[in-house]
Amino acid sequence: MIAIIDYGVGNLASVNKAFSFIGVESAITSDPAEILAAGKVVLPGVGAFADAMNSLEKTNMISVIEKVVEKGTPLLGICLGMQLLFDYSTEGGDRVPGLGLLKGSVTQFPSDMGLKVPHMGWNSLSIKQGEGIFKGIRENSYVYFVHSYYLTAADSSHVAATCNYGITFDAAVAKGSVMGTQFHPEKSGDVGLDILRNFAVL
Repeated sequence: MIAIIDYGVGNLASVNKAFSFIGVESAITSDPAEILAAGKVVLPGVGAFADAMNSLEKTNMISVIEKVVEKGTPLLGICLGMQLLFDYSTEGGDRVPGLGLLKGSVTQFPSDMGLKVPHMGWNSLSIKQGEGIFKGIRENSYVYFVHSYYLTAADSSHVAATCNYGITFDAAVAKGSVMGTQFHPEKSGDVGLDILRNFAVL
């Protein structure tokens, strides 16, 4: 069973529906015991970084997520959920600490790119890790993004895919059992469903 963490932030129903569509059992839950007993765990997220971290703290989910990682249970962060895996974000002007499970930082797209921010819509991936959640995914596959802040991972070997929107940014990461996508696989058509299928069989 895949546990989708409910901490009051995130598009939970669409992720749950996507897993159901591909025939994978998942459940939206805030129960620590259920999350820790799950075969895999998804950390979704939409909105502001600081608000999400506050919600994780208030719901006592930070220690639960740390235990998930300690156990080696596959963990997938989606959109803001991926950003939360890292050291900090500058959203709001200050360095807001994240979970620190992976090394790196989250910053706002430059205002002088001549492009609309947020980066919203379909864009193509340059795949750096052809295994794991990207097994069988073709180079330059299009996926769906909605974000104003982007990740720069400290270790390039953890970058599973990049994307270009005025600048090249880290669009997906994978280190051991910890993974994340800046894009929304549940909104990315057949490619996104294949990524979720890959995660389900890890």
